[in-house]
Order: sequence, then C-alpha cells, then structure tokens
Amino acid sequence: MSEYRSQRPEARRLKKVFLIAFFLYSVFRILSSSHASDISIHGFLQGNYSFGTTENPDGDDFKWLEERFQLKLDASRGPFHLFIKTDASFGHIDDEADIEIREGYADYTDAKWDLRIGRQIITWGPGDLIFINDVFPKDYEAFFSGRPLEYLKKGIDGIKAGVYPDFASFEIIVIPFFEPNDYPDSKRFFMFDPMPAVTSREENEPSATLENTELALRVYRDIKGFDASLYLYRGYFRKPYMIPDDLINPTKITLRYPELSVYGASLQGRALDGVLSLEAGYYDSREDGGGNDYTVPNSQTKFLIGYQRQFWEDFTVGLQYYGEYMHNYSEYKENQPSGFPLDRRFYQLATIRLTQFLMHQTLKLSFFSFCSPSDGDYMLNPEIKYSFADGIWAAIGGNIFGGGEKWNQFGQLEKNDNIYLQLRYEF
Repeated sequence: MSEYRSQRPEARRLKKVFLIAFFLYSVFRILSSSHASDISIHGFLQGNYSFGTTENPDGDDFKWLEERFQLKLDASRGPFHLFIKTDASFGHIDDEADIEIREGYADYTDAKWDLRIGRQIITWGPGDLIFINDVFPKDYEAFFSGRPLEYLKKGIDGIKAGVYPDFASFEIIVIPFFEPNDYPDSKRFFMFDPMPAVTSREENEPSATLENTELALRVYRDIKGFDASLYLYRGYFRKPYMIPDDLINPTKITLRYPELSVYGASLQGRALDGVLSLEAGYYDSREDGGGNDYTVPNSQTKFLIGYQRQFWEDFTVGLQYYGEYMHNYSEYKENQPSGFPLDRRFYQLATIRLTQFLMHQTLKLSFFSFCSPSDGDYMLNPEIKYSFADGIWAAIGGNIFGGGEKWNQFGQLEKNDNIYLQLRYEF
C-alpha cells in the first residue's frame, strides 16, 4: 500500500507562497521584456452572497459572503505562452482575506506537440455537471453555496503534454501533488455523519512521491463527425473514506483516499436534430478487488446518456441519464458495519437543463435539476441573470435540496436551501 501522510496547513501555505513568488517573478520578466509580442490583462470585481433559508449549524445565516478581485495575465513570446489567474478575496463569515493562484502555467507549442507546466484546470468528458472520466478535483462547497459555476473546478499542479500525429491526438497528464475534492464545511452545512460523536479526526493525503504520482491519458479523434475519446487514469479517489479505530467504541477516525484506476470512453456529436453524448467508465478500486473492505469503495461501472436540442430561437433543453453499477455487491452488504447506510447496487440520476435568453440575450432564465429515480432525492437550481452592459452583470438564484433519506447525496442537504446573489464587473 502506498505511503500516506497528513498534509499540514503550514505545507499548504508554503506551497502557496512559492507559487505566488514564482509567478510574480514570471510576470516581471515578461513585462520587462521588449520582445514580448502579445500581453493582455483582464479581470473582474465580484460580490457573492448566499443566504441560508434555515440557520446554519454554527448559528449563522450565510453560506457564503465575500468580495473578490481576479486578475488574469496572458502573455506570449514566440512558441512560449504564460497564463496566470489570481484571486484575492475577503470573506465576511470568518473575517479572513485570502489570495490564491487559480491557474498559473507556462506553455511551449510546436507543430506536432505542446507542453504545459503549472497549475491548470482540466475538463474531460461531455457530461453536464456529471463527471465520469473527468477525475480531476472539484469544489462542491462552492457549487452548493451558489458561487459562479467556474468555481466548481479546481486546478491541479502538474504537467500536460499534447502529441498530435495524423491518426489521433494524445493528452498525457502527470500530477505529482494530490489535490482532493472540497466538500461543504460542517459549520455552514448540515451533512450526514454516521459517527457524529467522534470528534478526533485526521485526514491523510497521498504523499508527493514518485510512487504516488497520478497519471492520466486521453486519446481522441473525429469519427464520422463524432468526437470520440478513450481515457485512462491511475491515481486516487478524491473523496475521503472513513476508518474508525474501533467499530464498537470508536475514539478516532482517519480519513484517507484509496487507490483508483479508471478506464473509459466517450462519444459526442450531432444526432436526432440535436447533440447526443455517450460516456462510460470502469472504476477499478485497486485496494479492494473482492469488495470485502468496508473502508474502501467497491469497483463500479458508470455510464451517461445525454441529449441537447434547441427547440426554438434562444431556448435550449438538455437531458441526461446517469447510472452506477456496484460490483461485488453481496460482499459489500455482508461486510458493511451496522449503523452505516447501504448504497444501492444500481444508482440512477437524471438531470434537466432549461435555458431561455430574452431581451436581445441580455436576460438569461435557466433551470437545472438533479433527480435520483433510485434514491428519490433531488436538487433544484433556478437562476435569473441580467447583463446591464458589456462586462457588468448580476445573477440571483437558489439551491433547493430534498427527498430520499438523510444519508442520500441530496437528501442529506435538505436543511441547506439557500438563495444567492452574484454581482460582477469585468474589465
């Protein structure tokens, strides 16, 4: 088994300081170069406020309450390209200021290959808010809090190489530093916890060693007008799994990230007067091939069928059906501890997205919904967005959760309904 360690806050801060110093130096070098052929600077000022319809566990009413300033620098010089996206924010709930490198990478481009090094956001697969072969980190707290959708995706620190022979294109990704998903904070969100009395908890992430380096490969090409892709991934689950020190009288819980391999494919193209999307992936849980270890998720097969069509001018409908089939289900049921919820052998999820533009596309009405036919829970997200002028817009919307059991994906969020407001000035 791979070595695990706890990544301390000091290490994260040191990594952040190093990244900021490195990219500030890169900016200085490019701006001071008289040979830089193209430099652009953009950004935005934003206010983001989310009000919970019920009081949070910590007694506050807000899920999110902040102002944010983003600066994007894009510079090129011959085959080299530098891109930096930096956010500075102040959150009123904790009265804390923060600065982060959302993205920061350097590119080199040649006729048949290219290379990207640094922090980058990677998106794989055709799913709309359903991720099968997109195994890269997500921020679900941002999503459930009513932040702009771009904040659902997190960057990875790694290397991406593209190779483009005539018969297909290849994308190779190396990730030496593990980055987990972010989930809602227990101070701001009511979440299901099978062992709420155990407060001593430790989170262990895979250490940054050669053995633990994540590897991903995408092979893609056009096949008769359809975008076809094959995917391979070797790394870790980004959701932590609980290991109590004792099942009868636990005093401590360790959260760890088991080993994972994913093998998948996708196909997307025009069909039936719209756009048809197909995707599938096999999740190989490498530490629990027999399904006997309750601390490690079983292997699964996942699939997605999606369809999008514009029915009239500026009105679009998107539909998706998603399924998860758990392998070795009998062994899973037999070894699941008493008091822990049982997942289903076959989990189903359906989504619908409705989008209507009005008033010369300055007004956008949208509705997105998750609904699980197997679990009976749901999430509804209506939103109204209005553009006052170029680069100035506001959006108001809501996140509504419910149904199912107290441990289901959206059922556990039933007390976390919120109304959000987003205001942005872009330059």
